[in-house]
Amino acid sequence: MNNLLGLLRIRVKRGVNLAVRDLNSSDPYVVVKMGKQRLKTRVIDNDVNPEWNEDLTLSVTDPNLTVLLTVYDHDTFTKDDKMGDAEFEIKTYVNALTMHLQDLPCGTIVTTVQPSRDNCLAEGSRVIWSDGKLVQDMVLRLKHVECGEVEIQLQWIDLPGSNGP
Repeated sequence: MNNLLGLLRIRVKRGVNLAVRDLNSSDPYVVVKMGKQRLKTRVIDNDVNPEWNEDLTLSVTDPNLTVLLTVYDHDTFTKDDKMGDAEFEIKTYVNALTMHLQDLPCGTIVTTVQPSRDNCLAEGSRVIWSDGKLVQDMVLRLKHVECGEVEIQLQWIDLPGSNGP
């Protein structure tokens, strides 16, 4: 772990207009994967607009890795149904961290990532200086499904002895 840069905290905020996979709703949860790491949120029963507000923390050794977010519908007696997925890069966010910004006014926009064919962003994603730290809010449009978006926020955790971004 001597090439550990730090920890990436992904706050999975909520899902919006997720696909129906049961009779008239779904029981969604989110799985986040980066490299060999895999984390998941709790299941929210019977809700296509779930509010998770749950933090998932990944160790970052390579800022060039993409993060894969997949939404599933929990089923009791059968295999869980996939409800779409989205990939996102953390490189822009990690690069902003290397600027060593301090003393910026709260709310300062450091950089913005625009939606494109190369990403799953539903709208522009801003990296913002907020309360002494950099955060990036994202609205991810799910692929391989008829509808649905997931709102997340990235936040960095420095570790003593890590190589830093």
